[in-house]
Amino acid sequence: MDVDAVFGLLILAAVAAGWVDAVVGGGGLLQLPALMVAYPQAPVATLLGTNKLGSVAGTTTAAVTYGRKVKLNHRLLWPTVGTALAGSGLGAALAGVVSSNVLRPIIIGVLGIVAVFILARPTFGLNTTPVLLTTQRAVGLVVTAGLVIAFYDGILGPGTGIFLALAFTGILGYDYVTSAAHVKVVNAATNIGALLVFGFLGHVWWLLGLALMGGNAFGAYLGARTALRRGTSFVRIMLLIVVSVLMVRLSYDVLRQG
Repeated sequence: MDVDAVFGLLILAAVAAGWVDAVVGGGGLLQLPALMVAYPQAPVATLLGTNKLGSVAGTTTAAVTYGRKVKLNHRLLWPTVGTALAGSGLGAALAGVVSSNVLRPIIIGVLGIVAVFILARPTFGLNTTPVLLTTQRAVGLVVTAGLVIAFYDGILGPGTGIFLALAFTGILGYDYVTSAAHVKVVNAATNIGALLVFGFLGHVWWLLGLALMGGNAFGAYLGARTALRRGTSFVRIMLLIVVSVLMVRLSYDVLRQG
């Protein structure tokens, strides 16, 4: 396949990744594997860093699009953004030290639990419901979840938006669309934190990453508008689909490595 064809397919993958990520998270499931297929000999850290550069535009575009329609809880959001920046930066710094082969089986198990939980509770995330938590405890739980998930985003990545959405939905009782509006702000921070570290270590292909940014931003804009228009039931269906596909993808990686 010639260079132009490879580049075109990568841009299409970036558009699709931006759309999926804006709706429910998991855009890395498309964009990162596309980079790995296109450049099989490249260092994984470089592909992770280039992926983050493209993803920054998508999550930021989605955050702005959601923010115009959904009221954000800034008291909860900004402390989480701060810890997310730190957590993803730490994860990125350790990306070459901790083997992703160790993490994949754990993530598959967590995703399986997530899928069962969503299927067992068909009304989960469809409406905003009050949660009996003090403000301080809610902030503490969300900030802690944001730190842990951001660390995962820096060190591996795919599914970060899904885990953040479930954290906001489960801890705060938000519906899926309201959660998505908050998640995209936090996810933009995790991408920025990881990108800064990858860039400092020289693990970013800047020209390719800038091209991916355009496709990711366009897809994210369309995805956020779709989620806002179609509502929480649509997001729930997409969540189950993406969780299932991500489980299959990670299982394939584990079997291939084994």
